Amino acid sequence: MACLGVFVAYLPVTTVSVSLPAIQRALGASTSELSWVSDAFVLPMAALILTTGVWGDVHGRKKVFQTGMVLCALGAAISLLSNSVQALWVGQAVSGIGAAALLPTTLTLISHAVPDHRERGRFIGFWAMSLTAPLAVGPLIGGALLEHTTWRWIFLLPIPLSVALLAVAAFRLPDSRAPHGRRLDWPGQITAAVAVTALVYGVIEGGAGGFDEPAVITALTLGAVAAGAFVLVELRSAGPMLDLALFRSPAFTATALVAVVSFLGLIGFFFVLSLYFGLVQHLSTMQAALRMVLVSGTSLVAGLPVGRLMHRIPARVLITSGLVLIATAMFAMTGVDAHTSYAALTWRLVLLGLGMGAVLTPMTASAVSAVPFHLAGMAAAGNNAIRQVGAALGPAVLGALLTTRALNALPEQLANAGVPDRTGARVLDAAREHGLGAVAGLDLGPATGQALTALSNSFLDGMRLCLLVSAGLALLAALACALLLRSPSSAAPRAAGPGRPVPEAEQAAVPVAVPITVPVAAQPA
Repeated sequence: MACLGVFVAYLPVTTVSVSLPAIQRALGASTSELSWVSDAFVLPMAALILTTGVWGDVHGRKKVFQTGMVLCALGAAISLLSNSVQALWVGQAVSGIGAAALLPTTLTLISHAVPDHRERGRFIGFWAMSLTAPLAVGPLIGGALLEHTTWRWIFLLPIPLSVALLAVAAFRLPDSRAPHGRRLDWPGQITAAVAVTALVYGVIEGGAGGFDEPAVITALTLGAVAAGAFVLVELRSAGPMLDLALFRSPAFTATALVAVVSFLGLIGFFFVLSLYFGLVQHLSTMQAALRMVLVSGTSLVAGLPVGRLMHRIPARVLITSGLVLIATAMFAMTGVDAHTSYAALTWRLVLLGLGMGAVLTPMTASAVSAVPFHLAGMAAAGNNAIRQVGAALGPAVLGALLTTRALNALPEQLANAGVPDRTGARVLDAAREHGLGAVAGLDLGPATGQALTALSNSFLDGMRLCLLVSAGLALLAALACALLLRSPSSAAPRAAGPGRPVPEAEQAAVPVAVPITVPVAAQPA
């Protein structure tokens, strides 16, 4: 039930990513509006994943599991029936809340069902593979559906799966709670949610309309104030949602930085790559899916040997090497253009997948083993929440960079392509008002081909900037990892001390030596 639950929860991630060009054409969405299609799913996870874990401990994990499945089905239904990009945001947000409920709950359900931590490792391995599997098969599912029908039908599959799981859970799924008292940290929850949402909103809208807009300045200021308030609240709280003492550990700080950077780059890269395949190479959804699956599929396969190598090679070496591979792949991607072949793309995308597999497998174990045992559960949950923040910032930051650089380059590219001034002005107005994708739908007569060439070259300028920024961040994270992550990660939990029982909530998050490759989440508490 846990494996099927997380599979359903994460199915929208890459099915939506590969369908972004089709959604943009059908709904007339701008690049910033497309960013919100992805972020509307990820933001609720970043904001609520710590809280839903505690909610399950207090009120029962079965109830939270069932609630998560209902929200996944409801969100998919709203997205399926949506006729505007705003309605699609709502559906994605509801599905994201459901995913936030399912991630920590499914892992603690496994912990309750398998008390022995050695035996539990095998089942958590299955759980992690079920979490990664939809990221690998999602593009193929989306591509196959869009070959024969419209974009909205990519949201159909989660509905019957959720209903079936709900029916089985009602009779077969046991309930459990934490054996000791826990409570929700509402001040921390509220300030964290406001900070993340305001920051992402400010970055997305700033990239679309300029960072000097009053609404953007207000959002970024609110995000900074809320982030400061979150720090003060957590420092004073008797039961903080995220104990900031975790960051006294250099190793935990290093893994937090790696988590933010790697997921910002991965989710943001999928967002930009999907638009590249649609706007520049003019590929079908299935053709784009066959290319995008190279990253997630390679990451999944690479995670298996990396999990075994953790016993022989320090996590610092594995993670640093993986980040260097990621940076190398990003630098290599700057050489692609509108005519780059499938074979030329393959080795670049496979190299990126290998790097992600080397980073993601040991990262959570390193974060948890770097802190005292009684903070192990919070460390795993905190590392997971930090990843989601990076995933939310990915489309926002890279989308803003892409749009700004492409719009700045477009006038020169139009002139170089020989587009008449009046036609060029029309193209610029459409791109600035409705996004880069709107240019592809314009009927410009004899100048259409020239305008599309200029659009492709402008997009490539923006994409190369995104790739250089991502590569630089990966190298920065590699340096931080090499300097700070000195202690080797251990797959075994730290001793609880004589006579000290290990609470179930902590057991659920203690790392185990299994090949876990989770591109969007890992082991939450």
